[in-house]
Amino acid sequence: MIASHLLAYFFTELNHDQVQKVDQYLYHMRLSDETLLEISKRFRKEMEKGLGATTHPTAAVKMLPTFVRSTPDGTEHGEFLALDLGGTNFRVLWVKVTDNGLQKVEMENQIYAIPEDIMRGSGTQLFDHIAECLANFMDKLQIKDKKLPLGFTFSFPCHQTKLDESFLVSWTKGFKSSGVEGRDVVTLIRKAIQRRGDFDIDIVAVVNDTVGTMMTCGYDDHNCEIGLIVGTGSNACYMEEMRHIDMVEGDEGRMCINMEWGAFGDDGSLNDIRTEFDQEIDMGSLNPGKQLWEKDGIRKAREVLMRLGLDPTQEDCVATRRICQIVSTRSASLCAATLAAVLQRIKENKGEERLRSTIGVDGSVYKKHPHFAKCLHKTVRRLVPDCDVRFLRSEDGSGKGAAMVTAVAYRLADQHRARQKTLEPLQLSHDQLLEVKRRMKVEMERGLSKETHAIAPVKMLPTYVCATPDGTEKGDFLALDLGGTNFRVLLVRVRNGKWGGVEMHNKIYAIPQEVMHGTGDELFDHIVQCIADFLEYMGMKGVSLPLGFTFSFPCQQNSLDESILLKWTKGFKASGCEGEDVVTLLKEAIHRREEFDLDVVAVVNDTVGTMMTCGFEDPHCEVGLIVGTGSNACYMEEMRNVELVEGEEGRMCVNMEWGAFGDNGCLDDFRTEFDVAVDELSLNPGKQRFEKMISGMYLGEIVRNILIDFTKRGLLFRGRISERLKTRGIFETKFLSQIESDCLALLQVRAILQHLGLESTCDDSIIVKEVCTVVARRAAQLCGAGMAAVVDKIRENRGLDALKVTVGVDGTLYKLHPHFAKVMHETVKDLAPKCDVSFLQSEDGSGKGAALITAVACRIREAGQR
Repeated sequence: MIASHLLAYFFTELNHDQVQKVDQYLYHMRLSDETLLEISKRFRKEMEKGLGATTHPTAAVKMLPTFVRSTPDGTEHGEFLALDLGGTNFRVLWVKVTDNGLQKVEMENQIYAIPEDIMRGSGTQLFDHIAECLANFMDKLQIKDKKLPLGFTFSFPCHQTKLDESFLVSWTKGFKSSGVEGRDVVTLIRKAIQRRGDFDIDIVAVVNDTVGTMMTCGYDDHNCEIGLIVGTGSNACYMEEMRHIDMVEGDEGRMCINMEWGAFGDDGSLNDIRTEFDQEIDMGSLNPGKQLWEKDGIRKAREVLMRLGLDPTQEDCVATRRICQIVSTRSASLCAATLAAVLQRIKENKGEERLRSTIGVDGSVYKKHPHFAKCLHKTVRRLVPDCDVRFLRSEDGSGKGAAMVTAVAYRLADQHRARQKTLEPLQLSHDQLLEVKRRMKVEMERGLSKETHAIAPVKMLPTYVCATPDGTEKGDFLALDLGGTNFRVLLVRVRNGKWGGVEMHNKIYAIPQEVMHGTGDELFDHIVQCIADFLEYMGMKGVSLPLGFTFSFPCQQNSLDESILLKWTKGFKASGCEGEDVVTLLKEAIHRREEFDLDVVAVVNDTVGTMMTCGFEDPHCEVGLIVGTGSNACYMEEMRNVELVEGEEGRMCVNMEWGAFGDNGCLDDFRTEFDVAVDELSLNPGKQRFEKMISGMYLGEIVRNILIDFTKRGLLFRGRISERLKTRGIFETKFLSQIESDCLALLQVRAILQHLGLESTCDDSIIVKEVCTVVARRAAQLCGAGMAAVVDKIRENRGLDALKVTVGVDGTLYKLHPHFAKVMHETVKDLAPKCDVSFLQSEDGSGKGAALITAVACRIREAGQR
């Protein structure tokens, strides 16, 4: 017993000493976290080189596009075939994916041999054999009459150009079939199937096993966006933002990148951490100098012992165990360093402070080595403490994974078709827009005609503004801008000289609610009090000036300085005003005060003010357009066509009130179910139908209704509708402008959606952006069609072959939306090719414009007096 204890003690000390020697000898193979972070940094640079168009050819890490654009979302369903070809045996699989809330996957598969004479024969023989095996498998499952989609795992070096197109670069693994290298393997399979003629399949995708691993795990965990293989070889893939992939066109969405990271270090970037053993193994390999990263750490204990010159004894086995531990730990650590680089890149791409991600893993080393996985997990989490990382083992990535890629491709295609069918009525053709233009011209004529004016939705109201600025206007003018709980008083000084400058001063005043709800006398006395305050503020007390009055309420205008209030809106309820001339009410209030006198020359709306403001800068400006919360237009019409006003000489500005275009049903064939829904729930159902299709007050609501429809049908947000999205008006039109901004990354779009309580994927963000684009583009095109009708009418009125005209424009939608103005301009040019139309943005049409109308009226009055 004592002897046995002594022997045990002896061997224990000997083993301990041997292990210490091993640790000392292989100390340089143990990598610190600092070294691993440096390796991770180098790998990030190699990733960027591989993604860049100019640096890709010389990059060691090739970062190959796979054309897999989405991971599973759990709604995939259907029957799929998969073909797994990568050696002398290959498999055919039938995979059934059920989406009944339980995400169930059923699989059947069969292995087929490829005889050596076929492996070394012609490509036709090889693919005919594959087609025969497919036919045999389908016969056994009695599915030959079905045209099933197929995913193809083809584990040979390829150049992939599309999801279903992959050109073989060179055969490996003993294959030498002639006539295949340089050709698309999908085309070869399709031709072999056509030669048989007894079944048909739809080959949807070609993938490798790394991508299959990510997709298999992605079906079980929707956070899985990385695939990793650590077995006989090693590779990884991950979902990259399209805007970073220079080799593929398009900036929207994401695509899986096959990293081919085994070549990391082939350019010498890892020479400082390679050991003599790495170099010996590399020189003795079939491809010396290549795939250096893949060879590190993948060794057998016997090979290491032989290179150390050791003859295995019991003591040596203890040391060997330690050597294996050091080597496998280094392998896991190096793998962790590169994964850390990938995780950090994904985290930065998403702009998240903390990333939650899952890595799908396969490979014999990962699955069978007793400590590799644990070491890998711990090192990754240590190197990227701001990432919550889960590792998920893959089940049959090369088979089930190929089927899942196919299932996702089919789901995306089906959903895309369904969405496009819904959006199709919103996408207007050239002929449709010409028809809108034609109908607008018809409605304009009806509004101008005394006989049909009463029933015409487009009212074409005379404004009694009979001229635009000619540049000789001068003097000081007051302007009053009333249209809400706040209003402005302005002093506008028009300089001497043709097209001289304009100097403006203004002050904002509040209207208390008790005044808004009191009597008319109280309201207009308050307005006059504010005018008096402003004149005193400007040091002009007692001065009598001409005044232009922007009064933004429904009115019937009988002359330039007479406007009958039809109905209060915007919260006003002052008694004794409806049915009265607002100019008379203002003059009476001024007389009651007996401090000053004003010459109220003109009552205008903001559209006319916009035209006049721009007309002061550009003598060709004869059209005004507002596209903001609401929309309207005005233009200079020939007096002979304005039948509601006597006289046939000269021109008069007509306030179209075009927002009501379509109220008589003439646009019903252009309205969609979403337009109808928005209209029915509005404050004025059945009214202002054109305005509801083009103006900022309603575009966000149209988008919201489309998003709800998509979500209910499982086409968006994985079928989950947030309570906030159900709230009317929650999707503001400003979101359209923000989402469509060219400089706005999809991660910022996701931030907007999160504000609305929507947990969105990258794909969801792309879809929302597309909906916003379609809705805003239609609005701009409809607005352009209406404007084309206006400018063409002016040209035809004057009997001109060509017209040069400027449109003065104001409104938040026109000014702030990144694409609205451009689309509208293009539409006008397309639909009115004989008109040279310029667009000029207005500055303060409701204030400055009112003053300029007054200035023009005064100029004309003075000329008449002379």
